Amino acid sequence: MCQCSTVDKKDIYLPEPATVVEARMLNKTERYLRVKIDSGQWDYVPGQFVEVSIAGTGEAPLTIASSPSSGDGLEIIVRRVGNVTNAIHRLQVGQKLGIRGPLGRGVYPVEQAKGRDILFICGGIGLVPQRSFIKYVLDHRSDYRKVVILQGVRDMEQRLLEDELSAWSSMPDVVVMETLDRPDPRWSGHVGVVTTLIPKVPIDIERAVISVCGPPVMYKFVLMALREYKVSHDDIYLNLERKMKCGVGKCGHCQINHLYCCMDGPVFRYSQLAVVPEAI
Repeated sequence: MCQCSTVDKKDIYLPEPATVVEARMLNKTERYLRVKIDSGQWDYVPGQFVEVSIAGTGEAPLTIASSPSSGDGLEIIVRRVGNVTNAIHRLQVGQKLGIRGPLGRGVYPVEQAKGRDILFICGGIGLVPQRSFIKYVLDHRSDYRKVVILQGVRDMEQRLLEDELSAWSSMPDVVVMETLDRPDPRWSGHVGVVTTLIPKVPIDIERAVISVCGPPVMYKFVLMALREYKVSHDDIYLNLERKMKCGVGKCGHCQINHLYCCMDGPVFRYSQLAVVPEAI
């Protein structure tokens, strides 16, 4: 049983100092960082996030990309899109940053998925927020049945974590299926949006736990595709991390009707969102 706590007993407004211990580019826009909290290792649950701050620049909410069972700092993967993320990209090994968290009560179903097949549907950078859940499942392989990972990106330049995907695909009862939206002479695999892989999935989708993360436009098409398999809304988990800002439910940026993504999420069962028309 996962012993990680979802209850934050620290001051949620106060960043803790941390040190970059590993940094590298994954492609042209995504950078991987492994950081260690100066005060010691944190407990967290797959799906939780942190606010990463750079003094004099600001902070950005980023999902923790490492498994809590790794016990060797926190891993984050950040896309360069603005002032804060550009500042995070410039960080080098040995430099300092602030980390606030872990945050979020809506997390991945590490307990509910035990003994069941799991289907991960990842679009664009959607593999990154699900990486913690994937790695946790693979770290506790005997607790879960078959794992299928669908990864769809726009083009070759957007591919990331290729070595990990290859390593995962070599594990027993783990299937990785990739697709590109656009054909490329360097690519011999499947071409099409990620939903075109769903009919090829080698598990009983109706009985699986399904985890989805990708660009907002992707969600309605994934849900339409899953409808024909009569998947229970309670077995579909959607990550809405893109909507977050302050991380503690004060700014209202991530409010969707009565839900706050940063407090009630960022991971939601579809049964929670299906009754909120503006959520998807």
